[in-house]
Amino acid sequence: MPLQNRVTPFGEIVSTPHRGRFTGNRGIIHDPATRTLLNRRWSSKAWITCVCEFKGRRRKVMGSRSWTELFFLDEATAFAAGHRPCFYCRRSDAVAFRDAWGEGNGHAEPYAKDIDEILHRERLDRHAKRLHPLPVIAGELPSGAMVAVGEKSYLIADGQAWLWSFAGYNRASGPLDDAKLLTPPSIVNAFRAGYRPDIHASAVVAD
Repeated sequence: MPLQNRVTPFGEIVSTPHRGRFTGNRGIIHDPATRTLLNRRWSSKAWITCVCEFKGRRRKVMGSRSWTELFFLDEATAFAAGHRPCFYCRRSDAVAFRDAWGEGNGHAEPYAKDIDEILHRERLDRHAKRLHPLPVIAGELPSGAMVAVGEKSYLIADGQAWLWSFAGYNRASGPLDDAKLLTPPSIVNAFRAGYRPDIHASAVVAD
């Protein structure tokens, strides 16, 4: 039975056999004795995205009283859920994101804790995922932004919409009527300022 540690663009943590290209955490939210989640879904406002391999280190997933390993299809999914790059294992990406986030949101050289504070307000509506009005039509969002239509989530990449799943993306059919913004607005602003999130290859159109 797969562990309950895969994250959707809505920020939900579920069990699925599909693996992700990124890992990350929200602090300690599991019981290592049973390797199951506790009732809470975060213990820290620092929701981060990490690489799955770092300096050859190996961990038993959810096997110790340490941070709870979560997994994401790609970085766009992690951003939609409200995570940001880790300054430890992804230093260059974290610095690039911090600089783009600062430029896009009018904050000169923001600290990670300041970004986390704003993201925490943007990603949550009490204990549920906060949805935001679209600032532009969906196709004009920067690549990497994600929107929701009902319970489905869609990636915008180069003006095209792609239906998300744990296995990857499929080209969307039809307009995205009544779409809401899933990716926190300040992260979308960072994309507009130049940060390019890693997107699963299934959403890349061959030339």
